[in-house]
Amino acid sequence: MSGTMIGVIGGSGVYDLDTLTDRTWVAVETPWGTPSDQILTGTLDGVPMAFLPRHGRGHVHSPSTVPYRANIDALKRLGVTDVISVSACGSFREEMAPGDFVVVDQFIDRTFAREKSFFGTGCVAHVSVAHPTCPRLGAACLAAARDAGITVHEGGTYLAMEGPQFSTLAESRMYRESWGADVIGMTNMPEAKLAREAELCYASVAMVTDYDSWHPDHGAVEITDIVRVLTGNADKARALVSRLPALLGAGRAPCPHGCDRALDHALLTAPDRRDPALMARLDAVAGRLV
Repeated sequence: MSGTMIGVIGGSGVYDLDTLTDRTWVAVETPWGTPSDQILTGTLDGVPMAFLPRHGRGHVHSPSTVPYRANIDALKRLGVTDVISVSACGSFREEMAPGDFVVVDQFIDRTFAREKSFFGTGCVAHVSVAHPTCPRLGAACLAAARDAGITVHEGGTYLAMEGPQFSTLAESRMYRESWGADVIGMTNMPEAKLAREAELCYASVAMVTDYDSWHPDHGAVEITDIVRVLTGNADKARALVSRLPALLGAGRAPCPHGCDRALDHALLTAPDRRDPALMARLDAVAGRLV
């Protein structure tokens, strides 16, 4: 049994994790560039943790410019084993109201302007993302949310759009009625795919801020309304995260769902044909295989 290290990627409105003890902001360099910000490290209930503000402190990165590969590599390089994504989202479901949380278990990826893989020419790999989140980690997030008194929904499909603009009314109706999406956001893809390539357990907690533009009684999405809900959601997110160490524990057995072995049969390029330069960049992500 190895040790647990929890990594939290904080979305809009969540730029710090003040519950950590022995807090230190550390700069991590990666072969994929500089992460969104320095990473806050510390401990909580005896479990090491790392916190990365996805957009950077002060919200300097748009959804399209977030350095997703550098962020995931940096967390893996620090020793993170379990990643919890916390992000703002719009809702396509009446029952998933602003202020509610959704523990997402599926994604529809509509992003197009982002690097989506650590692998490529010189080392080809195909991982499965049929089930893109870790059920064990998602269950812990669900339990933590309920314990914190948060209205939380178990399971949901997250439509990842490119942004930064919000949906048109026609898009919102299509995503809701034809595609069956439950929530919409701009940041969980390719983050979830990269976490799987890096053999990290990944769970997504989507914090509802609005009803997108489909709802006849709520009209278009207004950023002022979103910001107002974000403040309350950020406090709830910190309450949820603060309960995770006790639920996950300091010791860690292999993931029962195989997240930490996702690359076992994924690399297709023959060892003697692999690009040494790319393999060097994969030292943290796929170090056990390269």
